Amino acid sequence: MSYLNRFEVKSFVKKKEIFSPVQPKEYVKISIVTASYNQAKYLERTILSVINQNYPKVELIVIDGGSNDGSIDILKKYSDNITFWSSSPDSGQANAINKGLKLATGELLCFQNSDDIFYKNSFHILNNYFQKNKQYDGYFGDLLIIDADDNVLEEIKATEFELKNQIKEGMQIFNQSFYFTKNLLETHGYIDESLKFVIDYENVARWAYNGAKFKKINGLLGAFRIHEDAKTSTIDHIRIKEHNIVIDTYSAKIGKSIFPLFLVKAIIKLKKIIFFLYNKEYSYIIYRLFRNK
Repeated sequence: MSYLNRFEVKSFVKKKEIFSPVQPKEYVKISIVTASYNQAKYLERTILSVINQNYPKVELIVIDGGSNDGSIDILKKYSDNITFWSSSPDSGQANAINKGLKLATGELLCFQNSDDIFYKNSFHILNNYFQKNKQYDGYFGDLLIIDADDNVLEEIKATEFELKNQIKEGMQIFNQSFYFTKNLLETHGYIDESLKFVIDYENVARWAYNGAKFKKINGLLGAFRIHEDAKTSTIDHIRIKEHNIVIDTYSAKIGKSIFPLFLVKAIIKLKKIIFFLYNKEYSYIIYRLFRNK
């Protein structure tokens, strides 16, 4: 299996399609919050990735920051598929996300960037697992990295979540493939609006440190888009600063390791290899080991 031959991504986000996945008897209501500002080039693909799930109990909330690039025309075009949308200035992405999360009425919630997408059938995969496993505060899956033209650049398979790995190695859960309960927000707090970049990194660390339990679901759930206009590309110095603040804050809380950082990271990578071996992901191990060679 080639991890870079997922051509179905392009068709999935280019037009409105109808799929007929296996229908369970029960559906959890899923609320999707998308914060957007001048992302007309990608916004439609994000919306279509929600519509094309063909999921019966989905709530799409779009909070636009006052775009002037044609985004409003796209929101009007899909108004029948959007539960709520607004367009007015805000104080940033985190503020916009919180506005949407406070409006959300679903039992499971997710915030998706307006240039990223959900992978096909991800809502059904989530629901099928959730109906039998409702004891967790959050659920996450695997992730694709795509470019501006929806070409797949990389696949990232997740392992079971550990807070120590999140702090010592970096992101273990990505918002593009992460869903959480409304109760989690009410118990452990909303998005930190002082942050501009490491929003998902901070809230995952904070929620986990305060006792939230996250569960990995097998399967691709979302895709993160890399492009030249992305926030990832334009404010990297802010990302580094905020990332280090989160690391320092939670390293102090969980305590320093007796081993040097390079050894800790090596142990984490070894544990991941063992995880994938146990789950017979042999092709993926080879792919990760040799992808840059």
